[in-house]
Amino acid sequence: MALATILLVDDEVPFVETMTKRLVKRELEVIPAYDGPAALARLEENPRIEVVILDVKMPGMDGIETLSEIKKRHPLVEVVMLTGHATVESAIEGMKKGAFDYLMKPCDIEVLVAKVTEAAARKRKQEEKIIEAQMREITSRRT
Repeated sequence: MALATILLVDDEVPFVETMTKRLVKRELEVIPAYDGPAALARLEENPRIEVVILDVKMPGMDGIETLSEIKKRHPLVEVVMLTGHATVESAIEGMKKGAFDYLMKPCDIEVLVAKVTEAAARKRKQEEKIIEAQMREITSRRT
């Protein structure tokens, strides 16, 4: 079983193909997308996605816009922003909009895997808290 199911979003096809191979070797299930609208569609199709690795600079819908939509539609999905053109402003913007973390390209694969694992664990913990709260609510109604 995979450590986590992730969505890898970047407009550079060779980058996505190379990263997919490297991440799959590290026991992650990877679903690729090449732009913001495709990323949102993959999230709708696959509720198992826990973490999105999202490029900031993409034509059309950029990473910050995509992040905003992901957080609006899937608030528990964690997003790790990835960029080759990091500016302090875009990093701050991404963090304000709910990004889990921000990494520079090229990033060390082990650092990326550690961030993804950490983000997936946070999502699972939040889901557990929600389930516990729902269970308490159900059981309190019965008494």
